[in-house]
Amino acid sequence: MSPQPDEQGHGIEPAGATPERPPAGDGPAPAVSHSHADPHSHEGHAPGTHGSHGPHQQTQAVLNRLARTEGHLRAVRRMVDEGRDCADVLIQLAAVRSAVDRVARVVLEDHVESCLRQAASNGTTDGEWQSLKTALDRFIS
Repeated sequence: MSPQPDEQGHGIEPAGATPERPPAGDGPAPAVSHSHADPHSHEGHAPGTHGSHGPHQQTQAVLNRLARTEGHLRAVRRMVDEGRDCADVLIQLAAVRSAVDRVARVVLEDHVESCLRQAASNGTTDGEWQSLKTALDRFIS
């Protein structure tokens, strides 16, 4: 069975499957995970901010994309549970991987616009660039 295109024409849903979406407003939003050179916690930071970095402008967009991707992955799991065709499962896994890559791109763009811009205004760009390089190395490998 072939994936059905979404409103943008991307095949992201298996026919007959609707991804589960977390209910809006149930508890705090999940943390967006990203890495800098030193492990750290986001406890005590306002949503969309990261310590001394500037505010992250795309936090809600990242959370929305992650929720959709999570729902899509649950739909793929149901496909496997139902014994669906391996080729269809692989196509959907490729779509999930692509969705994760798109989330990463938004996170990277937001990091450049907020964290690196803030570091430039504070004169701390060397450390922030090294942190970004380390995170990219881990993401790409």
